[in-house]
Amino acid sequence: MLLNRHEAANGFTMIELLIVIVILGLLASLVAPKFFTQLGTAERGVAEAQMNAFETALDTYRLDMGKYPEKLDELRTSEDARWNGPYLPKAIPKDPWGADYVYERVSNGEVPYTLMSYGADGHEGGTDADADIIHH
Repeated sequence: MLLNRHEAANGFTMIELLIVIVILGLLASLVAPKFFTQLGTAERGVAEAQMNAFETALDTYRLDMGKYPEKLDELRTSEDARWNGPYLPKAIPKDPWGADYVYERVSNGEVPYTLMSYGADGHEGGTDADADIIHH
């Protein structure tokens, strides 16, 4: 039996290519959300770890100085004679989303300070990756 020119041609037809593209698109739509969820979780983990390091430095500062600092910058430099720092080995980092950590020294007696990151959206409140991370 003889084959005509179109049947003997090597390669993929347009329909076969479209089917492969659709399958790849479906697979990507299933995998991408899981990947981005894990990325958000990792960023929150980094923020938590940095904030834990700040808490240790803040507590050490309080032991040396008798009080918590007014600003996080005081963990790196101070003119006070009792200062025995730096209490952080490097400059104060930004949170994983590129914003400054918010530090407030509280004088209501319940908690000595509040340390927070506003999350991915950079605004107070939010849910999931946008949720605030707060340490006292």
